[in-house]
Amino acid sequence: MTGKAALLRQADTIRLVSSARLRPPALQPLADSHAELADLARLESATHGRLRAEEGGLAGLEARELAFNVPNYTFINAAFVYTRPGGNRFNDDTRGAWYCGFEVATSLDEVAFHLSRALADAGGAFVNETVYAELYADFNGPFHDLRGLSRRPKCLHPEIDIGYPAGQALAADLRKAGRVLGVVYPSVRHARGTCLAAFHPYVVQNIRQGALWRLTWTGSPQPAIRQVTEPRG
Repeated sequence: MTGKAALLRQADTIRLVSSARLRPPALQPLADSHAELADLARLESATHGRLRAEEGGLAGLEARELAFNVPNYTFINAAFVYTRPGGNRFNDDTRGAWYCGFEVATSLDEVAFHLSRALADAGGAFVNETVYAELYADFNGPFHDLRGLSRRPKCLHPEIDIGYPAGQALAADLRKAGRVLGVVYPSVRHARGTCLAAFHPYVVQNIRQGALWRLTWTGSPQPAIRQVTEPRG
């Protein structure tokens, strides 16, 4: 198996999420009391993927694995519940993972690549504007380390059809062995950047919000990127 286990202690990693997910629950203005809000929440759970998973789990994710009663736990759970068709580099489409960068530039390049890919799949107009929020998180424990290798492994191949199946196979083997909490690896989309994929919700610690960034596509697959607020705190 390529790579090795290494004890990692990394604070202030950055995951970017659409700022639309920071808004209050859509049903909240409809409720006149906490009881009504609870009733509406139960109604929402019938069609809300994260709420359904928190109640009954998914094919590849048990409800007991998800995070509860910690600050910002909904963001943690959403990362593991919502997956792309075919999955990502270190998860298949039955179970998500928490992906983040050690530097904001890395996270921005990773997000820009994937949204540009989605725009291309939708017809290639490359006209879009999305605001992303930084979510800081801390990690402490053993991770499978793919940094500093003499040859880039197949799981880090830039072509998705090559890299993703290899990465998903590696992640499945690592999760089965149960000795590491995730993978730390060189970014495929940002030179000299570092990324982390956490396999379990409980691994993601101390979530808090940072700055907002606006990514704007005006016909080119390369967006203009601009910070629109300073980090909180």
